Amino acid sequence: MEAVSEPLVLVEYPAEQVALVRLNRPQAKNALSNDVRKQLADVFLDLSNKAEIRAIVLTGGEEVFAAGADIKDMTTATTIAMYSRHTEHYWQAIANCPKPVIAAVNGYALGGGCELAMHADIIIAGESARFGQPEVKVGVMPGAGGTQRLIRAVGKYQAMRMILTGCMIKAPEALTIGLVSEVVANDQTIPRAIEMAKEIAKMPPIAIAQIKEVVLAGMDLPLDAALMLERKAFQILFNSQDQKEGANAFVEKRAPNYKGE
Repeated sequence: MEAVSEPLVLVEYPAEQVALVRLNRPQAKNALSNDVRKQLADVFLDLSNKAEIRAIVLTGGEEVFAAGADIKDMTTATTIAMYSRHTEHYWQAIANCPKPVIAAVNGYALGGGCELAMHADIIIAGESARFGQPEVKVGVMPGAGGTQRLIRAVGKYQAMRMILTGCMIKAPEALTIGLVSEVVANDQTIPRAIEMAKEIAKMPPIAIAQIKEVVLAGMDLPLDAALMLERKAFQILFNSQDQKEGANAFVEKRAPNYKGE
């Protein structure tokens, strides 16, 4: 186990109903050691079960979001050792989080760092952000979703270019090809992500959870099946108190008060 004087993952609450999750391993450029991934998973599992939290911001450092896997861990690793880690369970805790996750990325998001950002639902990138999947340069390949999430985000030809060459792309290009949602000034990355999280937190949480679930599940379904899933989720929401509150608030020209009921 890694000896540290403070947690490798910090949690703050910058606004009502919003959590800010921050990687805290600056001495190693936020490299994603097994301990970091385990702590991230524990944090996301905890936040997933907190009804008072409606949106999550995930960030790293000012110069490095996350530099990827800890290469030192790989120098003597064997196939059995890598298999036995079952790190897919740690990643799934983030992927399966029912709350919207916004990644606020400054600096480098490489390898596992890029894969981590792609586990978010929205990515806000600072002007200095750099994204890449350079695993091929050290004799391996992406192993935490890079070959699958990247192609779904940017399409085959851009994904292949990044994965086969290991190149880095800058924030403006990442925006152009569809890898990130917005590009802002470096000092506005986290504030903008928090602002968006606050906006989402005001929305009806049951509808938000259904939207996230249907969008993500529907991506891997045939269109007819995905449309049926969407239709059923839409219909189910009419049994929620939040739907009645939203409709009544609109008619009465007042702000709605959504309670997640």
